[in-house]
Parts: sequence; C-alpha cells; structure tokens
Amino acid sequence: MAVGLLIVGDELLSGKRPDKHLPKVIELLDARGISLEWAHFAGDDELQIAELIRSARARGDVLLSCGGIGGTPDDRTRQAAARAFDVPIARHPEALAIIERQYGDKAWPNRVLMADFPLGAGLIPNPINNIAGFHVGNCYFVPGFPEMAWPMLEWVLDERLQALHNAEPPVEFTFRAYGSGGEGDLIDLMEATLSAYPPIKLASLPFRGTPERERHIEFGIKGPKADAEAATRWFRERLLARGDIRIEDLRLP
Repeated sequence: MAVGLLIVGDELLSGKRPDKHLPKVIELLDARGISLEWAHFAGDDELQIAELIRSARARGDVLLSCGGIGGTPDDRTRQAAARAFDVPIARHPEALAIIERQYGDKAWPNRVLMADFPLGAGLIPNPINNIAGFHVGNCYFVPGFPEMAWPMLEWVLDERLQALHNAEPPVEFTFRAYGSGGEGDLIDLMEATLSAYPPIKLASLPFRGTPERERHIEFGIKGPKADAEAATRWFRERLLARGDIRIEDLRLP
C-alpha cells in the first residue's frame, strides 16, 4: 500500500509561504520504516483537489493531506473530499461539540463550519487547539499549520496506520563513480541490474564537473537489505570491470 502526500494552498504555489510539510512528512514516515511514494502540490481548487483524492482512492493508496480544511471560503479540501467520495457534506456531532466547548457562543455562526465533513468521516484529534481534522477511507486530512499538522499526522501514523510500520525498512547504498563516462554508456548495466534484482530501485544522478570536483555519476541502489546489498555488489563489480573507474562510497547501511 503506497503512501502519498497532498499539500494544499494557493500561498504555496504563489511563493508567499515556503512548504515545510514535505521534508517533515518524509522524516515522520522514515522513523516508522515507511517510504513516501509520491507527493503533489495543489492550489485551493476544489475540482483539482477532488481529482487527486479520487486518483489516490482508485489506486488504493494511503493519502496524507495538509491544508485547506478551515472554514473560510478559500478552504475547499473538505468539499473536495466529499466530492471525491461521492457523499454529501454533513455536520459532525462530535466535531461540533468540540468547537462549542472551545469557543462557546463565539462558535456560531462561522467556526462551526469546521465541523462540516464528508458524511461518515472519522475525526483526527488536534492537540493544539482541539479543532479536529478528519479521515475518510484511507485518506487523512489535517490543517496546513505545521504546529497542528505534524502531531496530528503522528497520531494517524501510530493509531491508524500501525500495519504499515516496518521494523526492517528498505536500505539504500549510495556511491559515486568517477571515470565511468556518461549515463547513456551505462544504461545496459543498469537495466541488467534491475532485471537480476527485481525488488530493488536504482537511481543515477550525473554531475557534469567543475574546477573543484571531477565529473562523476552518483548511484543509489535501494530495496530490502539483502537484495540491495547483493545488487550493489553485482553492479559495482561489473562497473569496475569496464575500465579505469574509481568508486567513492557515500552511504552504506
């Protein structure tokens, strides 16, 4: 089951605010042995957000979504989620009670809008101001404020997604190869490695060279430890056999 991230907000796409969620979510997932498989940024566009949610749902992915669940007119994630799941928006009784306890008479008429979720949604507790996020199916929606979003996502990962925790997560071996020519000269070797070790992923990142650093290619081989270790050894042996090549190790688990 792949895990994806949706980050919502016009302010991110306009550059008014920098994104902080992507690196933090990767960190939270990594601490639990989970890989982030994809990420999307979207503006506050209900149809676009709904399509992204619908696509994740169709694939059976877990979706973590940050932003756009407030009650102001520009926040459209709640409505988009309802659209993606083909259910109406409904006022959640427990979420409403939380808002009324938090704000008293000032909860009405506007703050109560934050209790309107897709029909049948469950709540995600908010330890900062108690205003809940929500989840529908395998999709989890939290505010865009990092101080709220991150502890709420930790709750999701530890209370709702424990089955995805991996005590033996994939490992990655990375190294630089100097004198190996260009990437195009090594496509056959990379394809042969992937064929020989189907569980692994192989990435290459060329560096064209500067006066300070020699031209090289940085390789990453990632997968289950035994497979990644064997594939790295297999790839390196055949790479070195091609000529006057020097290898610099960067990360060995």
